[in-house]
Amino acid sequence: MNIDHAKVRRETLRWYILLTLNTSRPVDPNEAVVLSTIQGIYPDATQLELRRELDYLKDRSLATLKKQPSGVWICGLTHYGVDIAEYTIDCNPGIARPEKYWS
Repeated sequence: MNIDHAKVRRETLRWYILLTLNTSRPVDPNEAVVLSTIQGIYPDATQLELRRELDYLKDRSLATLKKQPSGVWICGLTHYGVDIAEYTIDCNPGIARPEKYWS
């Protein structure tokens, strides 16, 4: 069985982004804060990679993005994003959310 490492990384990044944004609520953080957190897990993560996954989460209606005129992105969660992070709704493929093992 071949493992698609790029796919695993993308989907795992999405999960960690959701967790980071959920932890920062009610404040919507600057993308630099999110990137700094992600780089604690993936030291080689880039701003472009983060933005690509933030766009994906926005397209899935899980995240909000405010693109500032200065070029900085401010990101947050929608109620669906909170529900995914808190395990209150099912998670569709594309996000590497671990199985809930507690009740």
